[in-house]
Amino acid sequence: MPATPLVLGVLNVTPDSFSDGGEHANRETAIAHGLAMHAMGADVVDVGGESTRPGAQRIPESEELDRVIPVVTALTAAGVRVSIDTMRAEVARRAVEAGASMVNDVSGGQADEAMYATVAELGCDYVVMHWRGHSAHMDELTRYTSVAEEVRAETLTCARAAAIAGIRESSIIIDPGIGFAKTIEQNWTVLRDLDRWVTTGFRVLVGASRKKFLGALLADSEGTPRDMRGRDAASAVISALCARAGVWGVRVHDVRTTRDALAVAARWDGET
Repeated sequence: MPATPLVLGVLNVTPDSFSDGGEHANRETAIAHGLAMHAMGADVVDVGGESTRPGAQRIPESEELDRVIPVVTALTAAGVRVSIDTMRAEVARRAVEAGASMVNDVSGGQADEAMYATVAELGCDYVVMHWRGHSAHMDELTRYTSVAEEVRAETLTCARAAAIAGIRESSIIIDPGIGFAKTIEQNWTVLRDLDRWVTTGFRVLVGASRKKFLGALLADSEGTPRDMRGRDAASAVISALCARAGVWGVRVHDVRTTRDALAVAARWDGET
């Protein structure tokens, strides 16, 4: 079995995230939750100040900065490795200056033309996620001829553009963007293609935690999707399967359950 992937703990400093309904929108509770995830075994805490749930509207850059910079500053001062989840180059810059060591850009550099040059200058790790448009419209962008091939090809196009712009290839991480511009069935198809992603030469990050396709899978007899909190066990199974496929990292909400699943997967394959 490949090496156990890194665990990125999701920290949404937003009032309208799809997964936690704004539980950590308050600065103090956000910092406390970030520290708790670190204590539970998160290798990285991924701080985001702008919701990317389906239908979400963008917020002003100033508001995003006000939400995330104090949290990044506090967590890194406490020795936590932090990633900044943003589509804006200036937010990325300010967060790295505050101590973040990675930029997680769900737009893959397409939302802000200054992003590649900024990250190249910063010299940090950079996540290029598959993306076709902003959250308000992404559910209209699910037409593919061959979803697995096209998602991988579109992501690699952005990764190579990032490298051409000066970001070291060794610093680039690719992410298939589960839940972004993909139907429920398309998400499963893309996940079944992970073996090809890990042979591209780039590290691979998967963020499938609590997403809609799992809610649909676990729906009750009347077709009502499982609620967010009831998706953590399934999310952990996805993380274990991703580990067996050889991904570099998994982005999750429930760090402890994910750690347990990864430990079981590693032991099953003979790791001590």
